[in-house]
Amino acid sequence: MSVSQITPTLFLSGADAPHNAALVSQKCITLIVNATLSHTSPAYPGVECVRVPVSDLPSARLGDHFDRVAERIHGNRAGGTLVHCAAGMSRSPALVMAYLMRYRGVTLRQAHRWVQDSRPYVRLNAGFWEQLLQYERRLYGKNTVRVAAEETPLTPRLVTADDPDISDITTTGDDAGKQTKTRNQIQQHQSVSGRSTPMMQLEHQPDLQ
Repeated sequence: MSVSQITPTLFLSGADAPHNAALVSQKCITLIVNATLSHTSPAYPGVECVRVPVSDLPSARLGDHFDRVAERIHGNRAGGTLVHCAAGMSRSPALVMAYLMRYRGVTLRQAHRWVQDSRPYVRLNAGFWEQLLQYERRLYGKNTVRVAAEETPLTPRLVTADDPDISDITTTGDDAGKQTKTRNQIQQHQSVSGRSTPMMQLEHQPDLQ
């Protein structure tokens, strides 16, 4: 079981964590956000569950839930919030990143780093990245990262504007259970496609003022 602490009261996990009553009690969880289609939500006294019934596919409209979930997380002053999907790799990190952008005043680049620092193996699919980019544009009027899909399955890259060194990021979905190979070079960039496990390159744009 892996539970990642994003803030003192916000936690990210897979579907097993909510069923651990001791953990829920220890973390003082009073709100569980369940971003799965089929995993059940246990009932605990004093704990509310918000369901986000979205599949881990690029075509799934997770972005339709960004505002609702962010508002619920922000409004939960009674205790901690646990956001989970099947493996805590795609849907739930995307929801947490949207919350951080809206209520913590950070850009998408900063939100991604924030989540990745606590949970290095997050793997958002291409559709969720595109929806987060749209959300960032709505909030800030511009984007701080650029996403491009690869024709050949490669490990995604995140490139800073002033640093040519590239660090690996994988954006496959948490339900897909697919692994990708790492290469040292990025080749033939294309726009985001609808494939379920495209490889992504994230290039940092200048910070928003």
